[in-house]
Amino acid sequence: MSSPLPDPAPRRARITAVTSGKGGVGKTFVSANLAAALARRGERVLVLDADLGLANLDVVLNLYPKITLHDVFTGKHPLDEAILAAPGGFSVLLAGSGMVEYSRLTPEVRDQFLSVVQTVTPRFDRVLLDTGAGISDVVLFTVSLADDVLVVATPEPTSLTDAYATIKVLATTQSRRAMQIVVNQANRPGEGRVIRGQLQQVVDRYVSPAIDAPVKLELVGEIPNDQAVREAVQKRQLLLECFPGSSAAQAIGALAQKLVEL
Repeated sequence: MSSPLPDPAPRRARITAVTSGKGGVGKTFVSANLAAALARRGERVLVLDADLGLANLDVVLNLYPKITLHDVFTGKHPLDEAILAAPGGFSVLLAGSGMVEYSRLTPEVRDQFLSVVQTVTPRFDRVLLDTGAGISDVVLFTVSLADDVLVVATPEPTSLTDAYATIKVLATTQSRRAMQIVVNQANRPGEGRVIRGQLQQVVDRYVSPAIDAPVKLELVGEIPNDQAVREAVQKRQLLLECFPGSSAAQAIGALAQKLVEL
């Protein structure tokens, strides 16, 4: 008599942390519009606003949440009530803004956030963690939960310096040996490839020799500097919905397609 087949492992979402070395590079804009582009490709997507103290995903999406992660953490509402449908066909889990108690990683915040992530991952195909900027303990813990890391940078020298610092910390403290790069606000075609090359060169020189294996950076997207982006942000609408034919919207679509194929 043959033994019964084991139950297949439960499916869970692929978790992608969307992060950056500094603020103001368009990380939340990328997260929201990437989610819409992935949803158009048939994925069930959740964007989790992991910038626990300075959340602004609600602003980008023009949402006015009555229930946030803060209410889930404090036990005022169950998690299901905090998951909202967003424009663009994906779901969001929004954080409260100005919550100073979430500016550092206490054991309570760590456990509560981990519990939320573990609960939602079986329900979606992909979870995007829209992290805070920089390398605080809250950001690093959030990134540690992800399968993939998407580092958003702009051509600005300060952005590149901070992107390098983020890559170095993730390589040395989390043993990340592969990271994805999105260059936002590119001024000319091919600039993303140049920037990825510059970052890779510095990483090869100063980071990889000190660890067990080289760090590889993959350029997965280049989003051009596009007036349509500013107009969409001012309207508090998704770029993919109000300017779907814009060059930046098409670039985000190409980024989503690349991620689907990886």
